[in-house]
Amino acid sequence: MVFGLALSAVAATLHHDALERSQAQRLERLAERSFEAIETQLRTCGLLVRSVQALFLSSDSVTGEEFESIYANLRPREQFPSLQAMAYAERSDRPAPDVEPDGREHYLTTLVVPQAGNQGLLGLDVASQPANLAAARFARDADRPVMSAPFQLIQRAGTAGPNDGVTIRLPVYSAGPPPRDLAERRAREIGSLAASFRVGRLISDALPGETRERFHVAVVDVTGGARLPLYEDGGDEAAARAGLGADDPAYSHEIAYGGRTWRIEARPLLVTDPSGWLPELTFGIGVLASLLLATLAWSIAGTRARALALAGEMTEQFRQSEERFRALNELLPALVMLAHAGDTRLVYANQACRDRFGIEGDVSRVRLVDLVEEGRLREQVAGLAGTPDGIINETARLRGANEASFWSTLSVSTIDLGGVPHLLAVANDITELRVLSEELSYQASHDSLTGLHNRREFERRLDAAISSLDEGGPPWALLYMDLDQFKLINDTSGHYAGDQLLGQLAQLLSGLLPPDAVVARLGGDEFAILLRDVDESRAVAMAEALRTEVDGYVFGWEQRNYTISTSIGVVMLRGPGLSQRTLLAHADTACYMAKERGRNRVHLFSEQDSETSQRRSEMEWAGRIRQALSDGRFLLYFQELAPLWEGERADGVHMEMLVRLRDENGQMVPPGAFIPAAERFGLMPQLDRWVVETTLANFSGLHPSGKPVKLCAINLSGPTFEDEAFADFVLDALERHGVSPQRICFEITETAAVSSMARAVEFMQRLRSAGCRFSLDDFGSGMASFGYLKNLPVDFIKIDGSFIRNIETDPVSYSIVRAVTDIGHQLGLQVVGEWVADERARDLLRGLSVDYAQGFAIHKPEAALCFRERPAG
Repeated sequence: MVFGLALSAVAATLHHDALERSQAQRLERLAERSFEAIETQLRTCGLLVRSVQALFLSSDSVTGEEFESIYANLRPREQFPSLQAMAYAERSDRPAPDVEPDGREHYLTTLVVPQAGNQGLLGLDVASQPANLAAARFARDADRPVMSAPFQLIQRAGTAGPNDGVTIRLPVYSAGPPPRDLAERRAREIGSLAASFRVGRLISDALPGETRERFHVAVVDVTGGARLPLYEDGGDEAAARAGLGADDPAYSHEIAYGGRTWRIEARPLLVTDPSGWLPELTFGIGVLASLLLATLAWSIAGTRARALALAGEMTEQFRQSEERFRALNELLPALVMLAHAGDTRLVYANQACRDRFGIEGDVSRVRLVDLVEEGRLREQVAGLAGTPDGIINETARLRGANEASFWSTLSVSTIDLGGVPHLLAVANDITELRVLSEELSYQASHDSLTGLHNRREFERRLDAAISSLDEGGPPWALLYMDLDQFKLINDTSGHYAGDQLLGQLAQLLSGLLPPDAVVARLGGDEFAILLRDVDESRAVAMAEALRTEVDGYVFGWEQRNYTISTSIGVVMLRGPGLSQRTLLAHADTACYMAKERGRNRVHLFSEQDSETSQRRSEMEWAGRIRQALSDGRFLLYFQELAPLWEGERADGVHMEMLVRLRDENGQMVPPGAFIPAAERFGLMPQLDRWVVETTLANFSGLHPSGKPVKLCAINLSGPTFEDEAFADFVLDALERHGVSPQRICFEITETAAVSSMARAVEFMQRLRSAGCRFSLDDFGSGMASFGYLKNLPVDFIKIDGSFIRNIETDPVSYSIVRAVTDIGHQLGLQVVGEWVADERARDLLRGLSVDYAQGFAIHKPEAALCFRERPAG
């Protein structure tokens, strides 16, 4: 019996120790699960911000409505009650939009959701919150989610409860390939996207309910050796029950996320163990039963309890994690995929992804690498399995098994789920954006009539050649061609025949030149050619070969045959220190000398030619324009604009003033002949002042019908609005002639406005404050129209006529007109379509909601009433 009691006592002691170990293991697993829950919560918050970032990756300009829409679709507060706000801050060198730059970096908050309770964030400079600013800069430099240190949420100041918060940030870069290094990231950052959370609520929501019952939990930010309190559960009573007099907590864990390190300290609470009586029971059973039966019972009971507890915890943990992930990602418009890192087979694909790739049934049959077309990128994706912190950001073509390929922005990173490495991929379809961008890029660099490079692109290539010479590269040759007697074909057979001839000559030139030659149409019947690595004799020989081919070309049109010839000027590019303006002037001079010496010949430039041409040109053009102003040989014409909607019709005429010139013999000179000369010799400000003064002085006598003028548009050149005295001249003329400023609209070309943005904005604001209106002319002809449009204080935009001319046959032109119209209306502007040649084009513009139409189908230009009785000399 004594031996049995001893054995029972030993069994009871062992049972007691086993219960304590089991309890300790349970607490340890509960603590680890709590630590993992907080870490998972942080990473899920980061995924929320990454999901919203996808909207910015697919659009250069995100509106407030789009920002609120994605927030409403995501419904993030259902998953994150601790979310305070999501905000976008635009990078700026000003502390406020209406303040001069101060030389420091600022992030001005322009978009906030939800608006309720967060109005105080609008206009907030992130730089005023050091913790937030540090996070924004870290996110920009690292190109990954970055969390701020805890700080006071300004929108919760004065409200009940704690107001400590943190932000999780991601940078927003300009469109293009991912930045390659730190310098490019800093240069291309345009803003910062952030989600702010009430940190206490964030941690509390993440903790399992059992944790709060069994532990006193404290979370502190220990980044850089500091101890910034974030959360503490249980208060004084819990602290006393946890016995917090000890130096170290029973369980602790550090989480590194977003550049910050959180330390979680969990100390068990002193609770009564309901199983404490079991050792006594074991002792009694040991007295009454055999040692073998008691030991077997203890072993079975202990093992089964631990197995059931562990299985339950793991099942609940996985279920909660999976529910959070699926609920968030199923709503995203982006394509979200989760794959095993080893074989890249999909584990999960959201609804948008399944629809886009045509995936039905089990997603594990699809491999992530098989969706990527480019072999190099497939290898990079497959290789991410061996790089735990690896990330890929690329523009790539993706394709499903039986689907057409499409362009996308693809982001792939490695994540660890339950100790198993996975790949998380997020893609956004940018096919339409890319196609439109390529078409716009081609339109911006090529001549629509001939398909050759346009003047803008040729000047860019010429600058590149000059740069290569500065670096010691081989010589170049510039050939400047001008057709002889081209006007004769236009006058006898019409402009369409002339256009056909130019197109045929463009094909002829391209077939005669080496593949690396740069061929461009500069305008009218002028062509330019750049030849690389040629000497003087070879350049002249090439020019002579071109002249001979053109001279032998016969152009047939409607039973007429025309012989063509060309004059070619040749300029050699040698050595450093050249300038584009000088080279083009020399080329123009050489071509001029070729024409002066009998046409249909090649002339090599020399300095003597330059001096001769300069004297003749200045004497001829400058003198003729000044004399015409003095003699009163300039005339005003007008062309009416027609509203395309009944709601826009009102009493009065909307028209644009046009300037014409009669030469010394009474013949009309086309604007294309004297306007470039006036611009070249700085005479446009004088001519613009004449147009403004004459228009306002005869305002009541402009239209032959006697109808009142509702709105009169006057064109201004770039040098004119750069004249600081011109605005005062306009205001004085309006007052002297009693014309209401509301009836005057000044038109400025997109190119002129963009080339001198600050001065253009200042000039517009000065006259708009008096009541004048402004129109941006030739919109779409430049390369940066959408980027600059929102910064210019205009009332109208006139779509460049090259898009309207082809709207009936060119789907790209139709799409561009529609996009410009939609954006213009979103900005509160009225849209005008130029070059409307027939009723079909007019109907198409009306269908696209364009406001006004202008062109020969609406009204052909005619002389203003005040100039109709003037003699022709």
